[in-house]
Amino acid sequence: MPIDYVFNKNRKRPGQGVSLDLLNSFEAERARAYHQGFEEYQPSGLVQLPQLADYLRLGKLFVKDESSRFGLNAFKVLGASYAISRYLVRKLGRDISDISCRELCSDTVRKQLGDITFTTATDGNHGRAVAWTARQLHQKAVIYMPRGSDPIRLRNIVELGAEASITDLTYDDAVRFSKQKAEENGWVIVQDTAWKGYEEIPTWIMQGYATLAVEAMEQLREQNVAAPTHVFLQAGVGSFAGGVLGFLASSLGEKMPKVTIVEPEKANCIYHSARVGDGKAHAVSGDLGTLMAGLACGEPNTISWELLRDYATAFVSCPDSLAATGMRILATPLKGDEVIISGESGAVTTGLVHLLMESEGGNAAQLRQQLELDHNSVVLLVSTEGNTSPRAFRDAVWYGKYSDSEENRRKR
Repeated sequence: MPIDYVFNKNRKRPGQGVSLDLLNSFEAERARAYHQGFEEYQPSGLVQLPQLADYLRLGKLFVKDESSRFGLNAFKVLGASYAISRYLVRKLGRDISDISCRELCSDTVRKQLGDITFTTATDGNHGRAVAWTARQLHQKAVIYMPRGSDPIRLRNIVELGAEASITDLTYDDAVRFSKQKAEENGWVIVQDTAWKGYEEIPTWIMQGYATLAVEAMEQLREQNVAAPTHVFLQAGVGSFAGGVLGFLASSLGEKMPKVTIVEPEKANCIYHSARVGDGKAHAVSGDLGTLMAGLACGEPNTISWELLRDYATAFVSCPDSLAATGMRILATPLKGDEVIISGESGAVTTGLVHLLMESEGGNAAQLRQQLELDHNSVVLLVSTEGNTSPRAFRDAVWYGKYSDSEENRRKR
């Protein structure tokens, strides 16, 4: 299967490109320390898949399974909870390091702050995280979802007490609509993409995501692995990828792994920006229709784009069939490996690594050689979500939809 990719010939050494200060060890550890204050906090599991690694002729293969995160089945709460908390702590005139989650969620603090409404646009996971955090803080949330969103994801948000609706807008237009409503009503918009004049909250969200990377590095060291050699990260607007990559670049320096950024081919704004090659972030347009709903974003986060531009090794644009392949591989593992229930956005990196290692020719094999993926490689993947859309999961895993042959028929 052919894939589109850009190999970053202008990749910089850590510290020689855009500043990494916002995602250094101090900031990442501060975010993790705050998350640890929630009763629901537990590090998500790091699963080693030795049989799959052997089958693919890799040294080691690890998957960080975010399906258990705070009981919300996805990693997004790390960013939303930290950003909202940072916003409220600043209103109180205090520092995030000097206040506990218990105090911030108390009735006393709620009375000090008054009524606040948080709003966001989401395909589901981020909105659920904002709704959960608002409920913890005894505040309100209003969530807007793009057309085509799974009604089950809408229900999950509403059950957390938020006001939520599926619009007839694309994701990026839903972001603009949320921004408009925030301005009209005095609400606080909590979006993980950045634009001119709106950069602080997206930065806090990225720092919240770094908790995941701090955990992963500790878990690897517990298994006598100093660091991965290769990391594959999904990108929608790029905040998750930028948060993890930024921490790895800052903390590991010259020993940082080769990081590959992975997107859906119909919503590949990071890949497109790398392909244009002028150093600027570029949007993609259209309906952005993809199985990978959580990655269906057309406009990059301008903060994270600079990190990815300077420090990522490669950018890959993937068909939906690779996400479905990854879901099937993780859900039906080789004997001896652990089952991982991964959603479509969570599994695409597994599908890509499988393709790279199984290809005997073409550009997939070429990228494998450029990345130097081989029997010495230690690969880290992140399953960013569990089964957040049961319908999509059944279609892919039970009924075999989104196969290579089906993809090729659609393209013809």
